[in-house]
Amino acid sequence: MTLDPAAAPLDVDQLLDDPATRIIVCCGSGGVGKTTTAAALGVRAAERGRKVVVLTIDPARRLAQSMGIDSLDNTPRQVKGVEGPGELHAMMLDMKRTFDEIVEAHADRERARAILENPFYQSLSAGFAGTQEYMAMEKLGQLRARDAWDLIIVDTPPSRSALDFLDAPKRLGSFLDGKFIRLLMTPAKMGGRAGMKFLNVGMSMMTGTLGKLLGGQLLRDMQTFVAAMDTMFGGFRTRADATYRLLQAPGTAFLVVAAPERDALREAAYFVQRLAAEEMPLAGLVLNRVHGSGAARLSAERARAAAENLEEGRIVDQRPGKAEGAGAAAPDGSSPEASEAHEAPEAEVPESRPPSAPSDASPSAPGAEPASVTTVEQLTAGLLRLHAERMQVLAREQRTRDRFTALHPEVPVIEVAALPGDVHDLAGLRAIGDRLAVGRN
Repeated sequence: MTLDPAAAPLDVDQLLDDPATRIIVCCGSGGVGKTTTAAALGVRAAERGRKVVVLTIDPARRLAQSMGIDSLDNTPRQVKGVEGPGELHAMMLDMKRTFDEIVEAHADRERARAILENPFYQSLSAGFAGTQEYMAMEKLGQLRARDAWDLIIVDTPPSRSALDFLDAPKRLGSFLDGKFIRLLMTPAKMGGRAGMKFLNVGMSMMTGTLGKLLGGQLLRDMQTFVAAMDTMFGGFRTRADATYRLLQAPGTAFLVVAAPERDALREAAYFVQRLAAEEMPLAGLVLNRVHGSGAARLSAERARAAAENLEEGRIVDQRPGKAEGAGAAAPDGSSPEASEAHEAPEAEVPESRPPSAPSDASPSAPGAEPASVTTVEQLTAGLLRLHAERMQVLAREQRTRDRFTALHPEVPVIEVAALPGDVHDLAGLRAIGDRLAVGRN
């Protein structure tokens, strides 16, 4: 099975080898393999000569484990074992530490200490909605400004909607630079009794309501925080705008990662539309964990029909030992499905083996019914049914891919075949990189 020819294949190596490509952003809905894809791209790019840093926001720490690092933190760490002329570094975003670094870089020591010790700031930096996504973009800006790497690969935060990644910088920047914050700053700017008079006259209803909802102490903490951060608010908006322009720059490439499932591809299609609307450069779609079959010419319908015939005894092997011979043919007079059944390789479904026949050497208990023996026909029927189920999965995946390519025939696509197990080391990431480069066979 192949994609619609109108959808051009994605050339991953060309993307990685192009020196003009400075940032690759892997994005998509949760659970589709963004972290593994980002790590595999980093390994492949480094082994092809690039100096790469991979920034992950995955709290599961799978990236550190697969790269042979005990732990990742807010500082890039070099990955050992890369086979090639390049270098690979990896790091995991520490949201609060990144926020602290911003404060320390843009405020004098005394004011920075006042901000860092403020209870409202501590809550904001640890869990405000959108802070993680905003800090990921702050860290991206910091890495790009250092110019120590010629390729930065970003694994976007796991979120319910991939659009949060694009919205968060503006959302948090708007909050910190918004009217509400400015109102809280006004009393401190006016100072003394005049400030308190303004607060009492112009904001009495609002602060009274907020005091009831949030508590008077929290409101005071917010006002203290705003007063200390006064000189920094413009910087948040400026950096948010600069990061947004960085994402739109020609040196940035977005890769949308999706699984061949309806919900994941619906999210991918929506994200593709949003990237186009924001004029952000889309490199293509990575279709992850695509299933395949070595016996695709045997359809689900024919496999199921052959299984039913075997189970109902309509196909009988008359000659002893024939089924055990290599390349044995179907019995005379049998249906075409039987011939296909004999040709279907058992390796088609290695993860599901039929139960073994009980040994004849085990005597039955006195008075017990004789143990049933699983016949060759029953084993073959079970394998045929498993094959039929696999072909149904392939057909469903094909339909979802066709819907996406019908909506977005201009988007380059690469299919990555599903692996039998999880990736847990550099060799596994290297294998994923190979599959990303050549696509599914």
